[in-house]
Amino acid sequence: MSDPIDFQACFDNVRIVLVNTSHPGNIGAAARAMKNMGLSKLTLVDPEDFPSPVANGRAVSAVNILEAATVTKTLEEAVAGCGLVIGTSARIRSIPWPLISPQQCAQHVADDSRQNEVALVFGREDSGLTNEELQLCHFHVNIPADEKLSSLNLAAAVMVISYEVRMELLKREAEGQLAPVAPVDEEIVEGVDWDVPKATGKQVEAFYTHLEKTMIDLNFHDPANPRLLMLRMRRLFGRIRPDQMEVSVLRGFLSHIDMLNERATRNITVEQQRQEKREANLLKGQNDSE
Repeated sequence: MSDPIDFQACFDNVRIVLVNTSHPGNIGAAARAMKNMGLSKLTLVDPEDFPSPVANGRAVSAVNILEAATVTKTLEEAVAGCGLVIGTSARIRSIPWPLISPQQCAQHVADDSRQNEVALVFGREDSGLTNEELQLCHFHVNIPADEKLSSLNLAAAVMVISYEVRMELLKREAEGQLAPVAPVDEEIVEGVDWDVPKATGKQVEAFYTHLEKTMIDLNFHDPANPRLLMLRMRRLFGRIRPDQMEVSVLRGFLSHIDMLNERATRNITVEQQRQEKREANLLKGQNDSE
């Protein structure tokens, strides 16, 4: 039988990420909404005005969340350590991404927050998240507001999603649930927890960089005429959500392809390649010691 879930740890593993917020009052109001729902970790990506007395005033009793907030320059930095990233999106994109409801979002968060850090990402007040930022997310969540006014105030959107997460965690706590609920359209083996944590955002981004370089070296991918190839690869692996060991295996496979391609391109033998690597490592060791 699995160990009992530490529900407070689940709450603590959830971070709210606000991207390029323009009005400090919205940051304060979002912090207050978070505290109402028992969340405490706030990350701000390139805020236009922070810290600010206006934010403190709107936060009321949640000023401590603002004081402990993390500020980063990019969304990639903000989600680097997260095993699950869900971005809010109100717009239809050129390539459909896995789209979930607030309730499904809460289920995913409750499942993953047991072992992984989770990021719930909210975009700019006027334009939301860019396509590039949404590509960093495993899922997109859409709040089904009335079509006559579908755009929610930032703090209201934070409140809606945070409320759903809270209700799902409280429900599981009340039921004494010892095993995670199967994520939407996925199956789990009953009573068996996953053996390795999900890959973090930083690990996944390093994999995408390596994958793109390898495809370019093989003349499979033309960066001057990308044809949405990398976007589709991101969607593929985002849907799979590999764990840390799986990403390591994939990186190892790409490295082996890189070696084979180098030998073919330069017309060198395995031994020549190995000797060059030994010499390069020896030179690197000497430089590091100087």
